[in-house]
Amino acid sequence: MIYLDYAATHPITREALDAYALAAALPGNPASVHAAGQAARERLEEGRARVATALGVDPRTLTANGGGTEGDNHVLLGVAQAWTEAHSRPGHLVTTPTEHSAVLAPARWLAAHGWDVTFLTPDAHGRYHPDQLAEVLRDDTALVSIHHANNEIGTVQDTAALAAVAAARGVPSHTDAVQAPGVLPLDLNGWGVTYATFSAHKWGGPRGVGFLYVRRGATLPPITHGGGQEGGLRPGTQNTAGVYAAGVALTQAEAEREATFAHLGAMRRRFLERVSAIPGLRVNHPPDASPKVASVTLSGADGEALLMNLDLLGVCASAGSACAAGTMQPSHVLTALGLSEPDARATLRFSFGRATTAGEVDAAADALGQAAAWSRG
Repeated sequence: MIYLDYAATHPITREALDAYALAAALPGNPASVHAAGQAARERLEEGRARVATALGVDPRTLTANGGGTEGDNHVLLGVAQAWTEAHSRPGHLVTTPTEHSAVLAPARWLAAHGWDVTFLTPDAHGRYHPDQLAEVLRDDTALVSIHHANNEIGTVQDTAALAAVAAARGVPSHTDAVQAPGVLPLDLNGWGVTYATFSAHKWGGPRGVGFLYVRRGATLPPITHGGGQEGGLRPGTQNTAGVYAAGVALTQAEAEREATFAHLGAMRRRFLERVSAIPGLRVNHPPDASPKVASVTLSGADGEALLMNLDLLGVCASAGSACAAGTMQPSHVLTALGLSEPDARATLRFSFGRATTAGEVDAAADALGQAAAWSRG
């Protein structure tokens, strides 16, 4: 099997798996005061500290949770809750049509419950510009939510410039940054965002673990209620093993980030060179996109057939976001960029990782040529 779906999930690393097993063997609840509980608490906080060090922030700004989707929902719904309670009316949210569904779904839920939601218009490469954002901010804007790196086409936003525009108007900002760690430079303090969300399975940690960053001095109410874990922001017994393994994986990923960036860039260039001879193939991602992602459209082909043919040939790729797999709907990211529905359905995403080899890239490129020929009849 040739695995080229790292944007969906980075396979858990051996180091993270060993760390998970070590922490999972501890019998105690990290909230308990006895020795077993405190041993678990030590592993939990070591994991959090590792993540905080990699992100360059205070560990107290990180809330451990179940992943990016939970974090995105917490920010949008939590900010909305606080705004509504303070102003006794719905407010205004600014986001984009190329967000992950974890942002789009709560945004649409808010719109259905009286909120005014503005979706910025992307340029041809899926970028959003500070002047464009400044034009839509209002006195009742409660939040700006714009992703850092797109999960389908890899476009990287100027997050610092966008956050600065929001801050100048006193508006908090959020970025879904799940695709950045271990690949792209991270500077939460320099970005100036109020909130950021992360998922451990994107950097080689376990699935079902994530982190919500809340800048010091900012507030966010809980959207679930129970015990006082995670400072009351995310009640419930913490996933000690998951958090510890996530920290081990991110320490490794960030230590190797520059080498990973170069390797991914080389793998993508090699892949695109080999598939360039396939008739009707078009590249969607901009040249300066995250090197993790290659998005290609094969006009006249069927995306589902392409994926099945690739799978038969031993190649794992995806059609857009893994979270939308099986919906039979064209990618909302690609249609927002102007692709027709047939072309959006004929688009595949290949995403590379540290373990991807040149031989795998060559074999996958050859398989795509064969899959395209089969699907076009």
